[in-house]
Amino acid sequence: MKQRRLMNQINVVPYIDVMLVLLVIFMVTAPMTNPGVVDLPKVGQSLKQKIKPIIISIKKDASTEIKGKKYKRDELLAYLKVTTKKNPDQSVVIAADKKVRYEEVITIMDLLKQNEINKVGLLLTPSK
Repeated sequence: MKQRRLMNQINVVPYIDVMLVLLVIFMVTAPMTNPGVVDLPKVGQSLKQKIKPIIISIKKDASTEIKGKKYKRDELLAYLKVTTKKNPDQSVVIAADKKVRYEEVITIMDLLKQNEINKVGLLLTPSK
């Protein structure tokens, strides 16, 4: 009788066959799924703001004013802190002259964010 030799190698051919079958299955089923469809909610009247926003105007000379009254930056912050403390939903809108440097607008926005006034936006005129 012949003695059998021990084989000390792993046969990977069956594993390759299984992987190829799985690859074919995924290639066939992937186009059937449609991950790109998103059902967006409808916009209604509930998105309108209940409270009129505070409008900070930045003039050409970089001065700031609210409702025609000029404010220095520390006075502006004090006024806005008091107003937003009374109404936490109060938003602030920055209306800057187009000749004002971009840096001035960003400085005001950063100052508001640092002082936890988070509802800040920019006022723009739509082109017709």
